[in-house]
Amino acid sequence: MKSGCVSQQTKAGRSVKLPVLNNSPDEKTEIRPSKAGRWRAAALIVLQLLMLAHIIQWRIAGTTVSPIEPSESMFTLQNGAINAGFIFFILAILATLIFGRFVCGWGCHILALQDFCGWLLKKIGLTPRPFRSRLLVFVPLIVALYMFVWPTVGRYFAKPASEPLFPQFTNHLITTDFWATFPPVWVAIPFLFVCGFMTVYFLGQKGFCTYACPYGGFFGLADKVAPGKIRVTDACNQCGHCTATCTSNVIVHAEVKQYGMVVDPGCMKCMDCVSVCPNDALYFGFGKPSVFVGIGSDPVPQLKKNYSITWPEEIFAVAVFAASLFAVWDVYQLVPLLMALGIATVTTYLAVRISKLVTAADQSFYRWNLKSGGTIKKAGWAFAAFAALWIGLNAHSGWVRYHERAGAIAFQNLQIPDELALAQADPDQWLSQTDRANIAAGQKHFHDAVDLGLFVNKEALSKFAWIEFLGGSTEHAVTLLEKAARYQSGEPRALSLYYRGAILNRVGRYDEAVSDFDKALAERSDLTTAREQKGESLWQLGRKDEAVGEWKEAVKANPRLPLANFFLAGAAASNGVPEIAEEYEKQANKFAADDPYFHWMLGLRLQNVGMNALAEKHFGRATELNPAFHLRRNRDANKR
Repeated sequence: MKSGCVSQQTKAGRSVKLPVLNNSPDEKTEIRPSKAGRWRAAALIVLQLLMLAHIIQWRIAGTTVSPIEPSESMFTLQNGAINAGFIFFILAILATLIFGRFVCGWGCHILALQDFCGWLLKKIGLTPRPFRSRLLVFVPLIVALYMFVWPTVGRYFAKPASEPLFPQFTNHLITTDFWATFPPVWVAIPFLFVCGFMTVYFLGQKGFCTYACPYGGFFGLADKVAPGKIRVTDACNQCGHCTATCTSNVIVHAEVKQYGMVVDPGCMKCMDCVSVCPNDALYFGFGKPSVFVGIGSDPVPQLKKNYSITWPEEIFAVAVFAASLFAVWDVYQLVPLLMALGIATVTTYLAVRISKLVTAADQSFYRWNLKSGGTIKKAGWAFAAFAALWIGLNAHSGWVRYHERAGAIAFQNLQIPDELALAQADPDQWLSQTDRANIAAGQKHFHDAVDLGLFVNKEALSKFAWIEFLGGSTEHAVTLLEKAARYQSGEPRALSLYYRGAILNRVGRYDEAVSDFDKALAERSDLTTAREQKGESLWQLGRKDEAVGEWKEAVKANPRLPLANFFLAGAAASNGVPEIAEEYEKQANKFAADDPYFHWMLGLRLQNVGMNALAEKHFGRATELNPAFHLRRNRDANKR
């Protein structure tokens, strides 16, 4: 030990600051504080304040610039909606093509969170250690291709030949619903905890950036062709301060020695390495991009990297990652893709470490000794218990996700038209064998998902309710729709209330139905089918003038509604005004589909409110279009 370290040990007991690499000819062994780190911290704090101001401005004004978030680009590519997020993403990629990944290091709110979590850990004496994998580093690029390239590729194969490859672009730079594409706050908080703290704690300071961030997938490619790089002069003495300071898990001192610059696309140009270099040997400059390193007459041997896991463990890690991702992604229709990626990275790390805990003789985690001499210590059992709980929750989520998905597929494969099913209390006679099989499958899968799920999937409840109604469990369907509406808002809530009211109409609970239709119309005033159904409820309650008023409102909003016009025709006929009834009937016939099922549905709906003469016309027309309906009429008459 050098005399400088000895004297320091004498003064401060065991608080000895050891050199990073003892290659320096002088005594400069301490790493000096990074001035760039302070400027970057200030820039990231300002970024967070600007984001907060953006949200506050929207809450006060009710309208604002659309979210400046790269994920918004998906809506541009899918729907042609040009928004602020799309413009920002394009500008960020262009900037990266020139300067490298500066945007990541100085302008990302998730990176700011990771840096903050890393700083907190260091304050309590824990330095995050990077987890290095050969294969998982490709995850960000694969996810980026799925998010930003696949929509266009899928449209190319699915679209008719006459349609253009790209949708018609529209201006969506200003929005009134800023939070529409973001998860609710009670999901966003655990999302930030997982993608910030947990990925840093287990995978290193840039764990999320390295193994989960899809935007980094494109930024990493752009960085390879960028002329802007961290470069080195002859003053470098390989002290290693740069590597020790780098929070991007880059082996800086080795790369600048091997290539004359940092070539790792994970380098986010934080400038800490430049700031702490004792000889000022590092600088940011322009020159040959890293993609050309090793090409030409003077090839440079590739730098050998050390990885945290072996090749068999890599394959195991990929399998665990994929299983975890698909297990938690959109489970309960709550977990967004980025959060699922963060969860999958943590799950993968824990699974790999548990396998090592079983097979290796010695294992440690931070300052804790998990296993020594083949014996698992208390800390090891605690680590194993946490890993088992985390992985168990992943497995349970996968089980729920499977049943949700299978139930949704059964729901999607139902063939019976909704309006035909809702025309009578028991739609059983209209069910095909395929429908019956899908109803049975949907009931089984949704029962399993709903009964044993840890959270409510409000969209699954609505689908489950419809399958229960078709299967004859009307009361359970009504209960499920009521529960779904409590958790929903906007259009989904309006539709759940509409379907609940329509079912209540069929079973004669008209007062409750009116209440549901009023709530549905409060969410969506343009839901004309709810006005049609509300008119039925009011008519059955004897409030016929109000019923006519609802049907007129429906026709005013959409003159092409056959059923509302037929209701008005029947109401006029019952009031002894045949000429008005005839006008409404003519208007309705203009837009009535010449389909036997459609006319049968009209007949049933008109029959429900006692407009039997008009109903008979439609039963007769259905029979003309398909003589098989004559037998159905006979069966219905026998039942009555």
